[in-house]
Formats: sequence, structure tokens, C-alpha cells
Amino acid sequence: MRGLYVGRFQPFHKGHEKVVDRISEDEDVEEVVVAVGSAQRSHTTRNPFTAGERVSMITKTLEDRETTVYAIPVEDLNRNAVWTTHVRSMCPPFEVVYSNNPLIVRLFEEEGTEVRRSPMFERDRFSGSEIRRRMLEDEDWRSLVPDAVENVVDEVGGVGRLQDLDGDDNS
Repeated sequence: MRGLYVGRFQPFHKGHEKVVDRISEDEDVEEVVVAVGSAQRSHTTRNPFTAGERVSMITKTLEDRETTVYAIPVEDLNRNAVWTTHVRSMCPPFEVVYSNNPLIVRLFEEEGTEVRRSPMFERDRFSGSEIRRRMLEDEDWRSLVPDAVENVVDEVGGVGRLQDLDGDDNS
């Protein structure tokens, strides 16, 4: 069976990594599809990284896992009634969805897909908002992300980008 895990991953952090590892531990899940949501959004303080950068973060972090992981960009539709169909058209087939997001849970349950709650790991520390805040404030963010993510952020000048965007009216 293949499981779906949806998020924006701005950036992918150790909490996300632990969720993927936990999903991989489910006996009936052989592969994990990580849907990189809001793929069209980048270069804002809430969404500083491009879909390609986030796919790179995820792929490099999870490349040595025994479970096959697919990182697939999925753009927003802003039409909830057809969103699950859109996700299915962008991703490899999946049978179960992992989420705690009430909207995602409801949309997939309404279409008849099994939804399992995702475990949460130290949500106060492992949060994209907290990591972006730390980047903006020149505080330690590196301890909250896998080494591969740190490398991608450095490679693309992510902290400088975020700091340059801070205060931009388009954020």
C-alpha cells in the first residue's frame, strides 16, 4: 500500500522527517508519497522556498530510507470540491492519507479514502513558522532541520532570501 502525506514543507524539518519515518513503520505501507503543497508559491516570508527546492530538501533527506518515498509538487486549486481529484492526478496512486489538517481530513474522508492521524513531534520547536522566524532573527534554525535541508538552504541562499523578503508588501 502507498500512503500520502501532504504539507507545504517551508522548510522540511526534523518533525516532518519523523512523520515520514513513522508512516514508513506502518506494516501495510510500502511507499510514501510526500505531496509538496502550494507548489506555485515561493519568494514570500510564509513560502520562501520554491517547489523544486522543497523537493530537493525532501529527496536528499530521505534518499537512504528502505521505504520508497516520492516527493511530488502539487499546486493549489482554491476549489476544495475538486482538490482531492487534483491531488490524485498529480501523485502516484495511494490508498491512505496521513494528516491532522481538518480540511484535508474532511475532503479525503468525503471521497471515501482512509485517513490516519499523523503523529506530531515537538510541534512548538519543529514548525516551519518557528524555523523561518529563527532564520529572520539570526537564531539557531540549523538544529531543527536535517543536514540535507541545511545544505539546500545554504546552496540557494535561503536565509538571505527570507531576510530580504521580510517586510515586502507581497509577503
